[in-house]
Amino acid sequence: MSKLDTASELNISLEPHLLEALRKLPPTLIPSLSSQLSAVLNADNSEASASSRTIPYPLLASISSWARSADGERALRENDPPLQPSDYSMVSLLAGTRTSPDRKFPSVQTASTPHEQAQRDLSDRRMVTAVINALLSIGGAGVATWWAAGRLAWKDEWKVLLALFVAIVVATSEAILYMIWDARRTQRLAGRSWTVSNGPAKLKKEEVGQDSQQSKTVASSTGTSTSLNAEKSALRERNAKTAPEALEQ
Repeated sequence: MSKLDTASELNISLEPHLLEALRKLPPTLIPSLSSQLSAVLNADNSEASASSRTIPYPLLASISSWARSADGERALRENDPPLQPSDYSMVSLLAGTRTSPDRKFPSVQTASTPHEQAQRDLSDRRMVTAVINALLSIGGAGVATWWAAGRLAWKDEWKVLLALFVAIVVATSEAILYMIWDARRTQRLAGRSWTVSNGPAKLKKEEVGQDSQQSKTVASSTGTSTSLNAEKSALRERNAKTAPEALEQ
């Protein structure tokens, strides 16, 4: 983006000192600048714009250029009360140094991936192919009807009417089929975007479920091994008690 394009899109915050200076100008300015400035000042009176009051930078630059011209200086000095041309000849520069730029950032245009670009190109080719097929179907139906009516020795006006009727019927059916295809394609794209946006969440849920299942399996195996160890200890104690009795006998 060039510097000229950036300047044309820049908005300057309309601070109280700048607003007070600009309120005196509409009666003195030329009609084109006066209407633009009046629109900005009138919009500034609404409560919705009170928190983010801005003025386009190109408008300030135009006012500054007009104030430096001979007609502008004469109009400012003849105003009642007189206005100093020096107060407005540099207003575009002083406004930029004494105020802040627009606080609202523009929307960011993200670059599409090669896969998305390929899908978009494929969709465009399919749409063009569908339109060409529809046109060929309409033309072919009309020509075939004309030829068939000619074989029946119909008059030309009846052949034309029948061919137009068949072409209109075919065109209507093609339009209905295209609307159905476009609706299904839109649903597929919406479902695909929903799947992509919710994919990480679903994967996280599946991972959590797998982790909980693994923890349950480990806990059950731990409990089983603990019970086996307890049975082995009880068997050892029983054997230790019965061994001396067997020796005494």
